[in-house]
Amino acid sequence: MERNLFREEHQLFRRSFRTFLEREVVPHQKRWMEAGIVDRDAWRKAGQAGFLCPWLEEAHGGPGGDFLQSVIVIEELAGIYEGGFAMSLHSDVVVPYIHAFGTDEQKRRWLPGCASGELITAIAMTEPGTGSDLAALATTARRDGTDYVLNGAKTFISNGILCDLCVVAAKTDPDPARGHQGVSLFVVEAGRPGFVKAKKLAKMGMASQDTAELAFEDCRVPEANRLGPEGSGFSSLMQKLQQERLVVAVAAQAGAEQVLRDTVAYTKERHAFGKPIAKFQNSQFTLAQCATEVEVGRAFLDRLIAEHVAGRYLVKECSMAKLWQTEMLGRVVDACLQLFGGYGYMLEYPVTRAYMDARVQRIYAGTNEIMKVIIAKQMGL
Repeated sequence: MERNLFREEHQLFRRSFRTFLEREVVPHQKRWMEAGIVDRDAWRKAGQAGFLCPWLEEAHGGPGGDFLQSVIVIEELAGIYEGGFAMSLHSDVVVPYIHAFGTDEQKRRWLPGCASGELITAIAMTEPGTGSDLAALATTARRDGTDYVLNGAKTFISNGILCDLCVVAAKTDPDPARGHQGVSLFVVEAGRPGFVKAKKLAKMGMASQDTAELAFEDCRVPEANRLGPEGSGFSSLMQKLQQERLVVAVAAQAGAEQVLRDTVAYTKERHAFGKPIAKFQNSQFTLAQCATEVEVGRAFLDRLIAEHVAGRYLVKECSMAKLWQTEMLGRVVDACLQLFGGYGYMLEYPVTRAYMDARVQRIYAGTNEIMKVIIAKQMGL
């Protein structure tokens, strides 16, 4: 069905970003996957062209666009099977914490660099012994005069090697009875003594994304780097997780659409028993099922994006989208890969990389099991 989300300026933005990807990303994808990291220069070029934090106001050094431009960035990256250039994590997950909860001085200090690509960001919540249960964080931030001293370990941190700024969740009050009320957020700069980028992790998918273990060893951070009041970290995280989960859903939907397009084209070209495999009923039924799921997903998601841009409270619906779109992506990619036969198992085929990249989307930004818990609570159960 025809989409009605975007205006003419959005279509111009899409064409401009697509040109950027063809020139500055596609030629380097193979090398990035082999290296396990994206060139820092690509981040700077994206920032210079206005593709990082496109929603950020010009007063803060941004392009002055809107979240719909972020949606376009996510969709176009999916269109070239680029799962490692974590632009949306930076632009639409991490930087919004600084924008929403930072002081005027913090915004002046960090936001222009985030928009230009000079400062790459990461967020450190997950720990070796703690996933979705933020009340159980073991990383501590002990006040010492006008500073905090951070100690602890984080894992599975995307942009962990490249990051210049890391938003870190830590316990400022370790009393278990305080639970979520003891969590605070800090912006920690790379190079600060005690901030250790410990290990780049080898993953099943998203090969070009640098995912790392981080350690904080008596890392001294000034009070001026705390985001929001002490003890407000959990509340801040809850406010921004709606958009984070929507971002994941957008990527999953766009990924499913691209895989379906490429599979339809492949089945028309590939012959077996004297005819295109698209002419076999099994192929037709499989693709018809996938197309139906993709179309239903698009209708729901575009409505949700519009409501989010309008400022609606959509915790339940964004959790539903993260749950449904990522599960749908898994079903579609698996079914489509089967139609490629043996070629679907070869890494040179994008559908194979899409299969590996898709699996983590049911895990990060809150596992799909956690999404069900949130949906149930929002239903009053």
